[in-house]
Order: sequence, then structure tokens, then C-alpha cells
Amino acid sequence: MKPSSQALKHKSSHDTEREFGGTLGAVCIPIFLPLTVLFLISVSRSPEASVLQWPPPLPSSDQLWDPLALVILLGWIALHALLYLMPLGKVSEGLVLRDATRLKYPINGFHGLCISGVLLLLFLGLGAPLGYLFELLLPLAMCAIAVSFLFSVYLYIRSFWAPSHALALGGNTGNPLYDFFIGRELNPRIGNFDLKYFCELRPGLIGWVVINLGMLMKEVELRGSPSLAMILVNSFQLLYVADALWNEEAVLTTMDIVHDGFGFMLVFGDLAWVPFTYGLQAAFLVVHPQTLSSLGAAVIIALNGIGYYIFRKSNSQKNQFRRDPTHPSVARLETIATATGKRLLVSGWWGLVRHPNYLGDLLMALAWSLPCGFAHLLPYFYVIYFTVLLIHREDRDERQCRAKYGLAWDTYCRRVPYRIFPYIY
Repeated sequence: MKPSSQALKHKSSHDTEREFGGTLGAVCIPIFLPLTVLFLISVSRSPEASVLQWPPPLPSSDQLWDPLALVILLGWIALHALLYLMPLGKVSEGLVLRDATRLKYPINGFHGLCISGVLLLLFLGLGAPLGYLFELLLPLAMCAIAVSFLFSVYLYIRSFWAPSHALALGGNTGNPLYDFFIGRELNPRIGNFDLKYFCELRPGLIGWVVINLGMLMKEVELRGSPSLAMILVNSFQLLYVADALWNEEAVLTTMDIVHDGFGFMLVFGDLAWVPFTYGLQAAFLVVHPQTLSSLGAAVIIALNGIGYYIFRKSNSQKNQFRRDPTHPSVARLETIATATGKRLLVSGWWGLVRHPNYLGDLLMALAWSLPCGFAHLLPYFYVIYFTVLLIHREDRDERQCRAKYGLAWDTYCRRVPYRIFPYIY
């Protein structure tokens, strides 16, 4: 017999199932993921660019530290903290919390992206050597890793002063290693400044675009002009980031904001993993230039366009249905009633597979890697990693939805049997 959603809501968090390998994962992941970031950057800059190279091209200690990198990183975070606080854009409310309140969030991330772009153009006009970011990649990554650890320690300590209703259900197990990793407090704030929401879409995501632009400028320094492959990688990933910030309000209903505590897992992911591994293709192309034919470029652009169309249309359909199920664009879609009073879409994009947005995401990820050719595995790291990540996230979604919706979810799964890839998975 399945427990009711009300029983789950009041279930002791000490009994909550531990994810990411429990204590073992909480010990190993904070060690191996930072090492993976440094390893991948080093490999991308090596002549062989082989992830199987032995011994691996490990950086020396003097390559990992540059005081300029720390100044740039802290200055970048401070800039976006200031932009976050500026009275730009609208203010939206998040979902209802366990104490029946709603938090307010500024929706101004796209403004931050645009202002960052203007500032970069001004710096470039003044002759700032943005291509020097290529030389600073390793020390920047090292500083981002160090800041992630220090910030996570602060978040863990401050969580003990948070009221019980402000703790994440999965992050208050009593195991300090696991709770540090997964995050104890759900929405840590300093006044009205939401630390998790700020990190989710601001310094790391926009920083990823700036690092890409630095790689493009380095290629201009080396070869006189950017390659078509580099332009495609920069354009595709800029579109992805701009879309996320343009639709920033949608993040308020995601698992990261609604369910997960803010601990090392999300801090490191936001500040170090995203900006320094998602854009490996651009760093790879600086040292390993590729030649693209017009036909090859057209096929890759089409693939990215199809992926983006699926990703955006499916997400927009879901968000519109959540906001107003009577809207003409979704009113005729077929749904299944649940015991919670909510309804599940079983037609439109969400009748094709259970996670059509993930399908679009993966098609775009492949398009980002194809400009780098097929001679090296490294540029495809993101595709491989993201496939594993989304399958794992889909499994987490599946378990939570089954616990929340019960028999209605089983009915939905029978109606929509494929999870991400139609007729495959």
C-alpha cells in the first residue's frame, strides 16, 4: 500500500532515502569531481587531448594559482550580486512552502546577462585582453573550487540556526558528511537575498558564456579570426544561457529550488562544474582547430534548432499548463486527474515521452560537440555526462511523482511508456 502524500510530507527527514550513494558518495564526489574539472581542462589544452592518456597531463602547482584569477572570480560574483539587487524586472513568488508561505524572487537574470554583455564590449573596446582567460582557466577553476568548499561550510554551519520548517526534507539526516554534501537548508537567505536562487542562474551560467568568448578571442589572437566551429559553439551555448535567463521564472518550480537543499552538490555544480566543464568544446578548439564544411555546419545548426524547438516548446507547454490550464494553447490537451487535485498531461509534447525537454536538451548537447569533429572523445564529455545526469534526474523525478501521485502516476506511465527517447527508453 502506497503512503499518502500527506504522510510523506510529515515523514521524518532522518528516514529519508539517501541519494548519490549516501555517505560514500558524499565523501567521494567532493574529492573526485573537483579533480575531474582540473583534469578535463588540462586534457583540453594538451596536444593529444586524450582522456585515456597515461600518465595524464596533470597541472603543476604553479599552474593552479594566480592571484588575478581570485580577483576576477570574486569581482564577478560581486558584480552579479549587485545586479541581482538592482530594481530591474518583476518580482515573482515561488511555490508554497511547508509553513504555507511563499518566497519572493527578482526575475532579472536576463538583465544581468545584457549588462554583462555591454560591460564586456566596453572592456574589449578599451583593449582588454579577454583571450587571457585561456591562460587563467586552471587558476580560475581552482579558485571556484576553493570558493565552493568555503561557501558550503558556511551554508552547513548557518543551517543549524534555521527553523525546522526551513530545512530540506532530504538534507537533515543527522549524518554531517551527507548533510554537508546534499544541503540542510532549503532556501538560505541573507535578508531578501536568496543564496541558492542567485547561484543557480547567475555567476556560473553567465560566466560560462564569458569563458567561451575568451576562448574565441584567444583563437582570434592565434589565427587572426574565429573559426566557424568556434562561432557555432559560442552561438549555441549563448542561446541556451539566454533562453534559461529569459525564462528565469520557470526555475522556481524545478527540483533544485523546490526539493534540494543548498549544500556542496549545488554550490559546486553552479560555481565550478557548469562554467568549467559545460564549455570544454571552446577550450578544446583553441588548441585543436577544426574545419567545417558549409553542409556540415548546416546539419549541425539544424540539429541544434530541432533540439531547441523541442526543449522550448515542451517546457513552455508545461509552464503554461501550470500557470493557467484554461489557456487556449493547453485547454484542449488530455489530462489525468490525481488525488492531490493536480492533473497530469498525457497529450501534446508530454504525451510523446515523459520528459520531452530532456530529449531536446540532449539533441542540443550533441550539436555543441559535433563542431569539434570525431577524432577526440573529450568534446563529447558533456553529452555523455548529461545523458547520465538526465537519466538519473528522471529516475529521481519518477520516484517522487510515484510517491506523490500514486495510482494516477502508474496510469500516466502506461499511457506514456517512454521516458526520454521515443521507442528506445
